[in-house]
This record gives sequence, C-alpha cells and structure tokens, in this order.
Amino acid sequence: MSEIKNKVTVEIYGESYALKGNLEEARIRRLAVMLDERMKKTAKVNLRLSPAKIAVLTALNIADEFLRLEQDYLELLELIKEDK
Repeated sequence: MSEIKNKVTVEIYGESYALKGNLEEARIRRLAVMLDERMKKTAKVNLRLSPAKIAVLTALNIADEFLRLEQDYLELLELIKEDK
C-alpha cells in the first residue's frame, strides 16, 4: 500500500465527507458510491428511519455479507486442503 495520504471529498447519503487515507482516490470514490447506493436502497424499504439508523442498518447488512463471504472462503480453503 502507498505511504502517500490522499485527501478526497465524497458525498454519501447527502452528506459531504473529507476523507484522508492511503487508498487510491479512485478506490475511495468507488467505496463512497457503493455505500451511498446501499444506504439509498436501505432507505427505500425503511422509509421512516433516520439517516443514522439507515447507516447502521446498512453497515449490519454489509457486515453480514462479509461474514458469509468469509465463511464461504474458509470452506473453499478446506475443500482445497482435502483435495491435496
């Protein structure tokens, strides 16, 4: 990873965020777009939730997806080990 700190301003769910990190600017923007889209999708089916609750619910959904993918990955590694 790069040692250079990139500063990028992005908009997520109607709010601007000045982000600073060592990720490439394009990746930061892609992450912000992804999160913005996911929050809008969550809000669409939960019309009465506050932006903070939409953010938490979206984070929980993303965390659940991550854990499912992690489990799938670990199972795949086990299958590969068994094949050797």
